[in-house]
Amino acid sequence: MSKKKKRAKGHLKNEITKGIFTVLEKEPSKSFNYKQLAARLDLKDTESRNLLIRRLGELKSDKRIEEQNRGSYKALERNNTLQGKVDITARGNAYVIVEELEDDIFVPYNKLNRAFHGDLVEILIYSRRGKTKLEGEIIRVVERRKNTFVGIVDLQKKFAFVKPTDPRVYKDIFISLDKLSSAQNGDKVVVEITEWPENVDSPYGKIIEVLGKPGEHQTEIHAILAEYGLPYKFPEEVENYANKIDTSIKLEEVRKRKDLRDVLTFTIDPKDAKDFDDALSFEITENGNYSIGIHIADVSHYVKKGTILEEEAYERATSVYLVDRVVPMLPEVLSNNACSLRPHEDKYTFSAIFELDDQGIVKKEWFGRTVINSNERFAYEEAQYIIENSSNEIPVDISIRTDAYKVSEEVVNAIIKLDKIAKAMRSKRMEHGAISFDKVEVKFQLSEDNEPEGVFFKEAKDANKLIEEFMLLANRKVAEFIGKQSPIKTFVYRIHDQPDEDKLFALNSIIKRFGHRLNLKDRKSVNSSLNKLLEDVKGKKEQNLVDTLAIRSMSKAVYSTDNIGHYGLAFDYYTHFTSPIRRYPDVLVHRLLQHYLEKGKSPEKKEYEILCKHSSDMEILASNAERDSIKYMQIRFMENHDDQEFLGVISGVTEWGVYVEIIENKCEGMVRIRDIKDDYYTFDEKEYAIIGQRNRKKYQLGDEVLVMVKSTDLVKRHLDFKLLGKAEVLK
Repeated sequence: MSKKKKRAKGHLKNEITKGIFTVLEKEPSKSFNYKQLAARLDLKDTESRNLLIRRLGELKSDKRIEEQNRGSYKALERNNTLQGKVDITARGNAYVIVEELEDDIFVPYNKLNRAFHGDLVEILIYSRRGKTKLEGEIIRVVERRKNTFVGIVDLQKKFAFVKPTDPRVYKDIFISLDKLSSAQNGDKVVVEITEWPENVDSPYGKIIEVLGKPGEHQTEIHAILAEYGLPYKFPEEVENYANKIDTSIKLEEVRKRKDLRDVLTFTIDPKDAKDFDDALSFEITENGNYSIGIHIADVSHYVKKGTILEEEAYERATSVYLVDRVVPMLPEVLSNNACSLRPHEDKYTFSAIFELDDQGIVKKEWFGRTVINSNERFAYEEAQYIIENSSNEIPVDISIRTDAYKVSEEVVNAIIKLDKIAKAMRSKRMEHGAISFDKVEVKFQLSEDNEPEGVFFKEAKDANKLIEEFMLLANRKVAEFIGKQSPIKTFVYRIHDQPDEDKLFALNSIIKRFGHRLNLKDRKSVNSSLNKLLEDVKGKKEQNLVDTLAIRSMSKAVYSTDNIGHYGLAFDYYTHFTSPIRRYPDVLVHRLLQHYLEKGKSPEKKEYEILCKHSSDMEILASNAERDSIKYMQIRFMENHDDQEFLGVISGVTEWGVYVEIIENKCEGMVRIRDIKDDYYTFDEKEYAIIGQRNRKKYQLGDEVLVMVKSTDLVKRHLDFKLLGKAEVLK
């Protein structure tokens, strides 16, 4: 039989299978013989009917349908089937996460039934592993999470395969030569699965993009984005639409807004930032209080509902901050120009203006559209310089500015006062149970060719915290303004649930090894002891490990129309209002706020909940891509240090090895158990350790060890270390 005929027969078999389930599941209480099914499916030729009979027997043998009477079939009762998402492990087995169940369902590799990582599936629970673990079989894929994958082309004479780089995609994808595009053997590509016939082992696909040669910088960065379905360029029609927007400041529009162009205003951002979406204004009121404005780029003025620009912003939902670039949510004409609050330019803004006293207590509040003109643009380092020298007589000429720009005394005094108010507000937050996560960020010094020349750590100092406090104030007060109205109005909240108790107990058992302890008595005790823990580990070898584990013990913050408050910030009401250039939910918040200020009716909640869910999902994808890009650059950095010894901390322990994080640069790699030759080591889950069978030597979570680079793999983003031994023994 020719390939074409085989493919046609496979397609027919697939269609018949779908038809069987459609008929049986539509009327689950009835049973049907093959003649009745053939009539329902309009199968009139002998070949199709024979295929139907054979397929019914196969489905019965696979326990996917049941035979009621001889030759009469019905759908399985669904009381032991559930829907959930697939999480495939590094070993190839999987767990299905079902919302209704506390425990995940184990699925062995041979019961995956063509499901890939992240797919929504229907699972049949048929036994228990031991006494506690549920086990099951995936009986159908309800919805694919994605159908495009990154892989390497393996070109043969008459066809090709794409071998996916993600080990959780366990099938190579068949590519006919006419679907190869311009790809060459060994290229890294993006492939789309087009079909997967029932009787074929590998799915069929077509190459939709050639990324380049594996290991090259642009190839690997674009591959990271492609793996998460994140675009790295805008469609031409979106760019054209954005470029035609009239971004000039119009007198008739200014008249509709509060004009704040004469009020002292400035921005404080990272020194390499281009999109300045927030500014602060400062005035002393007649009664001795302070009028402080938080002014946010009015993105919703330009991004109109129902346009292709709006659709693109929704699809992206967030900007992505990779190690060497920003992939913006909005085209550059908006993100870096029209919406960016650049100094000495009139800009449309959406503002939250507060009258505050010295302790940061709000006396009055106002929300609405404004127009501003920023007097100054500060880098965090420059604002920090002013704060750190606030007790001295401030020099007007700030020496760290490269252009020796003259900064007025008025601006200097404003920053000093804002810092003091921010510290008072922060102190109150901590008293109310907020948790202070000041995790160190790893940054790279890159050459013009994107070669990593050095590693440095970015820590939040007073200038960062100053901006953070006023952004938190605006976000909280906007959420309160809408959330406390009666009747309840549809709104977009940023919510954060309480941490999982089991994760907190696990965290407590780990940190005890470093001499720390959490008080798990009640919420207040948990939060205060968490803050103490995070403060106590600062500057210590275990800081990054403890910070990471503490964050993992928390629930994930998400967007929702159902407000449950924000646990980590200890706020009853919270939203995202302050970054609409880079976050789609902030655009929604601006629109809803303006709608309610104009006395509009509450829109349909269901519509906004869908938008919230999508935004939360895209935020996770962007975060994963950002993390992968850092991992990639860490491996590139370590490629040039393969002859050097490093002091590290064991940051993770598994049955196949230990993860070690180098203290001086926070690069993490693996020491595989099979590479430790002085003994036979086994994994002890309770001890978070691997233990030698003969000498009982123990390598435990948190131990300091010396390592060297064993191998690096940019394509798979693997970094392997050779273990030299425990640090205290070798010193």
